[in-house]
Amino acid sequence: MTGTLIKTAVVIGGGIFGISTAAHLARMGVAVTVLNDGPLANGASGRSLAWLNSARRRSLPYHALRLAGIARYRLLADQHPAADWLRFDGALTWDAEDASNEIAEVYRYERDLGYPAELLTGPQVAARVAGVDGAAVTSAGAIFNGNEGWVDLPSLIHLLAAEITAAGGVILTDAGRATPLLRAGRACGAVCADGREVLGDAVLIATGPAVPAMAAAQGVAIGDDTPIALLVETEPSDHPLRAVLNTPRIAVRPTPNGAFYLDSGWSEEEVIRHGDGSYEAPASTVQGLIDEAIKVLDPKPALKVKAVHLGPKPIPGGGEPVFGELQALPGCFVAFSHSGATLGLIVGEALAEEMALGHRHPLLATFRPERFKS
Repeated sequence: MTGTLIKTAVVIGGGIFGISTAAHLARMGVAVTVLNDGPLANGASGRSLAWLNSARRRSLPYHALRLAGIARYRLLADQHPAADWLRFDGALTWDAEDASNEIAEVYRYERDLGYPAELLTGPQVAARVAGVDGAAVTSAGAIFNGNEGWVDLPSLIHLLAAEITAAGGVILTDAGRATPLLRAGRACGAVCADGREVLGDAVLIATGPAVPAMAAAQGVAIGDDTPIALLVETEPSDHPLRAVLNTPRIAVRPTPNGAFYLDSGWSEEEVIRHGDGSYEAPASTVQGLIDEAIKVLDPKPALKVKAVHLGPKPIPGGGEPVFGELQALPGCFVAFSHSGATLGLIVGEALAEEMALGHRHPLLATFRPERFKS
């Protein structure tokens, strides 16, 4: 693409938002430098359930953005038909057997939006969705969203990183914590931890849970509801489950090598925060996730823990994403969202156009940083 307003850009952060934006900038002919404080995907992108969806209820602009995100992954899947790191085998969700169960209402809501949704009973689940124990489904039934899937974000990030470097871009890993470089009230690059300056006509802060603090250092407030997330990775097993499961006590996502990723809301609450800033997952919590996974799977696998992943999970105040240029600091853009997997490709595309063309993308209109001014 020609006619860009900038020739160079600096991206701080080697997760999905940073690498996706850098790849899209490179496609537009912008010379990009990516700075990361460790290996690529060493933050939230490396410990994400990475479920591609727009299930349940959210604002219509957020739903539209997520739909565009899923569509971009469909295009990517067409380009890589043999990829084992991107799958669209659907997702299944059900609620607890109590007054909080909203499955009937959510099903109607999704159908009214035109979102693909089927309401299945437990026996229908057992017959339709391989690897799921239909007896675990509660009486209101389960919603099957056949358009949904999952992505292995580290695999995607490394694919995009190879594209960046092939286009002449530079990726500096283990560069320490970089910060925006300011001159005359404008962002003009970044300063590495060792004092090196990397110049750029525009800068993106895509450092996951660190975004609010980095914005605050520039006098910009961004609401922050970031919790400490726990993701358990199992040893690979021979199991027929291919869909993503989101159930009252456990979320289960297959992986390219036959392992499962497991997380939940209740387990996050049990993570121990130490005074030195480190985190710990009690053994009983980790085993609890394994036990809950076995309950919803059929046949019952002998799951073993391979790794426990702990760290902040970026969630903005109010839950909805934060994307775009900081009004108080021209040339400096931010990307901060819980739904990094689903939004990774479409937001990288939109932010690249904003940075390179000066085009305020309508898809990002309700997600601007300035909404936190009040």
